[in-house]
Amino acid sequence: MPVKPEPKTLFQDCQELQQFLLSCRQLSRQKQQPQLVSISWEVPKLDPLAVFQKIFRDDRLHFYFESPSQDSAIAAIDSEIEQYARGADRFSTLQSFIESCWDNILTVGDLDLPFSGSHFFCGFTFFDRPSPFNSLFPSAIAFLPKWQVARQGDRSVLVFNTEIDTDTDIPFLCHQAWKMLETIRSTQSRVSQSPMATDLQFNWQDIDRFKTSVLSALNSIEADRLRKIVLSHAIELIKPIPFDLCASLDRLRTLYPDCYIFSFGNGRGRNFIGASPERLLKITDRQLIADALAGSAPRGSTPSEDAAFANRLLSSQKEQHEHQVVLDFIIRHLSRLGLTVEPTPPMRLLQLSNIQHLWTPIQARVPACVRPLQIVSQLHPTPAVAGEPRSIACEEIRRYEAFDRSLYAAPLGWIDRHGNSEFIVGIRSAFLEGCRAQLYAGAGIVSGSDPQKELAEIQLKFQALIKALV
Repeated sequence: MPVKPEPKTLFQDCQELQQFLLSCRQLSRQKQQPQLVSISWEVPKLDPLAVFQKIFRDDRLHFYFESPSQDSAIAAIDSEIEQYARGADRFSTLQSFIESCWDNILTVGDLDLPFSGSHFFCGFTFFDRPSPFNSLFPSAIAFLPKWQVARQGDRSVLVFNTEIDTDTDIPFLCHQAWKMLETIRSTQSRVSQSPMATDLQFNWQDIDRFKTSVLSALNSIEADRLRKIVLSHAIELIKPIPFDLCASLDRLRTLYPDCYIFSFGNGRGRNFIGASPERLLKITDRQLIADALAGSAPRGSTPSEDAAFANRLLSSQKEQHEHQVVLDFIIRHLSRLGLTVEPTPPMRLLQLSNIQHLWTPIQARVPACVRPLQIVSQLHPTPAVAGEPRSIACEEIRRYEAFDRSLYAAPLGWIDRHGNSEFIVGIRSAFLEGCRAQLYAGAGIVSGSDPQKELAEIQLKFQALIKALV
């Protein structure tokens, strides 16, 4: 329910805001149900990460999402309403919840800005029913944040979401909201850094188990049980002082500007962060783009060495096969939903600071009847993070890996009221909790894979996070 008062006169002081919220409470009484309200203000250019650092609390849900290459960032802080789900229907359950909320949101303010209005932020675990030993993150969650701060280029927007019922103390709510609004507006656009730690402990866990798992997977591939499986490994990093979440995110965006920088906090002291090169999908005005990203090689230390690695990657039948499996999978599943997929461009290189991948962008038109989480449910997990056939690969992953993936290699993203959305795959990632970090990385195993080379690829991927966390 969008409403657009004149932005230049929108709530110039706390009293005007209070009068508006009183009218919302009256509306709630008339409807005899709580009323959701979303207010958007344009604010002077802000760094959402600096704002996040200033008002972040470890006992509140949060979501941070930045694409330095697109010059955009968004921070969602604290939850006003949320919904959890598990099992095979978790995507449709959350989509229905989000749509029912939008039917009851009164939206006002500067609504023509990028990231204005209400957004729901979603996180899913890799498996729809995680291990009973891991209850730190739910199988699926969607939440409407209390505060949302975003920037696109030189424009910034602040969104305040609140639920008002018949008994809401409006003067108190207004006072708290206005105080926070002034705090955010006054935030300096820089992130303070913590001291770098040198006394670090590494626990590489069972490397031999990973190589044994690769050999077993190759036997399954040779027997035609599998065509591909993605096996991951974990290492533990311990610092003498707690990890600094915001400083780590700041270093990640500096080191890896071509990746998606993200953080998802469970409100209980555990945060999942990373620098992912893989976009699952982005929808803008019903135009979708998805990434087929598979096949990897290191970057060279000299231009000639770098070119040699790139040429070897582009000409490798093993790497091309791995990439084609992912590309065919995405096109097939988009087509099943009724999306019209455009002709794909030639495969190209996605070159990051320490690794390069084979990459094909896929574009399609999304019919009005297809919802974002329907597409996410069809694509997750792609062969880039699971394998092919998908169901058998997921069974084998459970058998081979000695840990629960939780959010690792799973979809994280947002949806707005127009059906625009963006989801990434949570790879090149780590869980932070106090002085401990659990880092994850994976490698695609296909016919011709070599256990030692796959381990070297994983160790290369770990470096992306280690540089930022220490």
